[in-house]
Amino acid sequence: MTNAYNVKYLSSSAYGGLKQNQIAYKQSDGQGPGIIWCGGLKSDMDGSKASALHTWAETQGRAFTRFDYFGHGKSSGRFRDGTISRWAADTVQVIDALTPTKQFGPQIIVGSSMGGWTTLLAALARPERIHALVLLAPAPDFTEKLMWANFSEDIRKTIMEDGIYYEPSDYDEPYEISRELILDGRDNLLLDAPINITCPVRIIHGMKDTSVPYTHAQKVADALESKDVKLTLVKNGDHSLSGEDDIERMINTMEELCATIGKI
Repeated sequence: MTNAYNVKYLSSSAYGGLKQNQIAYKQSDGQGPGIIWCGGLKSDMDGSKASALHTWAETQGRAFTRFDYFGHGKSSGRFRDGTISRWAADTVQVIDALTPTKQFGPQIIVGSSMGGWTTLLAALARPERIHALVLLAPAPDFTEKLMWANFSEDIRKTIMEDGIYYEPSDYDEPYEISRELILDGRDNLLLDAPINITCPVRIIHGMKDTSVPYTHAQKVADALESKDVKLTLVKNGDHSLSGEDDIERMINTMEELCATIGKI
C-alpha cells in the first residue's frame, strides 16, 4: 500500500527557499473537496492511517495529498532543526502549491497529533481554502503544555544551556528536543485564547492515550470559535488510533464531511 504512489518533491519556499530544501509528497488527482494529510511528530506520510485514507480517497475519486515535513521521512533537513513554525509553513506551502483552487477546490485537512497543531495554524493562515478539519489526538501547544510543563529542572537546564535534550521514545530513537523547538512553540501557542476557525471540525481522541491526554482535546474544542465542532472520545483508543475500528471511524467521518460540500 505504501508503494502505490510515486514520491515527488516540492522545493521549499520557507526559510530562504533554498533549492536543496525539498518537501516529499504523494498525491492523486480527483474531485473536491480534496484531502490533505498532516502527520505527527517524527512520523511520515507512509503511516497506516495516511495510507488507508489515501486508498479510500482514490476509490472515491477524491483528490488526496500527503507529505513529509522538513526533517521527516523522505523530506530534506535534520529533525532537530525543525520547529512548529517551519512545519506549519510546510503545510501552508502544500496547500498553496499542490492544491490549486481551480483544480482541487476546498480542502479537508486531517491532522494527527502534532499535525493537529500544524493543521490549525495552516487553517488560520488560509481560511478561504478550508472546507473542514479532522483532528486525531490533536496536540497543539504540546511543546509547552505537555513537554516543558512536565520536564524536571535538570532537563529544562539541559535544553536551555546545551541546546538539545534527547527524550526517550517508545517508538524508535529518542526525540531530539531543541531549544529552538521550545522557544518557537511559545510563539505559536493557541489554547490560551479563542481560535478563530469557523469551519466544521471533527476531533477524535482515545481515552487511553498516554502521550496526549484526552482532556487536551476538550480544551481544543472549547477554544475553537466554530459552532460545528464534534468531539468523539474512544474509550479503548490509544494515541495512534490505528486499529481497524479507528480507521473505519476516521473514514466514516471523512464521508460525512465530504457529503456536506456546497451545504456550508
